[in-house]
Amino acid sequence: MSRKPRDKRMRIDEVVGTLESGMTVGIGGWGPRRKPMALVRALYRSDLTDLTVVSWGGADVGLLARAGKIRKLVYAFVSLDSIPLEPNFQRARQSKSIAEIVELDEGMFQTGLRAAAHRLPFLPMRAGLGSDVLVNNPWIKTVTSPYDDREELVAVPSLELDVAFVHLNRADEHGNASYLGPDPYFDDLFCMAAKRAYVSVEQVTDTAGLTVDSPVQRLLLSRMMVEGVVETPNGAHFTTCTPDYERDEKFQKAYAAAAGGSDDDWQAFHDRFLAGDEASYQAAVRAFHEEQA
Repeated sequence: MSRKPRDKRMRIDEVVGTLESGMTVGIGGWGPRRKPMALVRALYRSDLTDLTVVSWGGADVGLLARAGKIRKLVYAFVSLDSIPLEPNFQRARQSKSIAEIVELDEGMFQTGLRAAAHRLPFLPMRAGLGSDVLVNNPWIKTVTSPYDDREELVAVPSLELDVAFVHLNRADEHGNASYLGPDPYFDDLFCMAAKRAYVSVEQVTDTAGLTVDSPVQRLLLSRMMVEGVVETPNGAHFTTCTPDYERDEKFQKAYAAAAGGSDDDWQAFHDRFLAGDEASYQAAVRAFHEEQA
C-alpha cells in the first residue's frame, strides 16, 4: 500500500524551537543573495547561544555575531557586495567577540560540504596548498596520493552540520523545492551535509506548481533532504530572491549605517526592526520605504 508523503509545513518559531545551544548551523545562500533571513531573524531573537555557524556569509553572519550567538564561525567570506565587508562581522572580528574563526578557500569550503554530504571524514583537493589557509589552520592536514603520481593534496575536513537553513522560491508541503533565479548556489549541499534541513520559501504550492512557468528543470531539493518547510513571503529580505525581488539597497544601507554606528544607533535599529516577530519586521520595512518615498 502506497503512503502519501507527509506534510512538513512548519512555522518559523517552530523551526527555531527544535534547535539547541551549541549546535552547528549551516546557512545557505551566498553573501547578500537568497539568504534565509526570516529564519535567521528568529534565531537572532532566540535564547540560543554557543553556535557554530557555517556560511558563505552576509547579513546572516552579521546579525548572529552582533547578537553574540556565534562561538565558532566557518566561512569563506562575509560580504554585502555593494558594502564589501559586512559591518557587524567587521565589528566582531575587530573586538574578537567570536571565540574561534576558520576562514577557508571557497573551493575548500565547497569540498568540506561535499565530504559531509557523502558522510566522509574528508575529501582531497589542490586548493589551499601553499596558502595561509594551512598556516592559519594547522589542524588541516595533507595526504599523499596512493597512486603512482604521489601528489600531495589537502585533506579538506568534512563540514558536518546539525541543522541547515536555506531559502528558495517555491516548495510543496512535502519538502520538494525549486529555485527560479540564475544560480542554485550550494543550498543542496548544505541540506545534504546536515542531519536536519529546513527550507523557507516565498510560496508553498502543489507539487505540479514547482515546474510551471519554468523552461528548465529547477527542482533543487527533494523531500528526502528536508525536515520542514516554512512559507515566508519576502523571507530573504533584505537579500535577493530573484525573480521575486532583488536586494533592498536602501534598507541595506540603513542596516550598515546602524551596524557601523554607535551602540545607540544599533539599539534604535534593533528596536524598530528586530525586536518583534517576522510580521512586525515586514511591517516596519514597509513603513521605512513609505518614509523614503
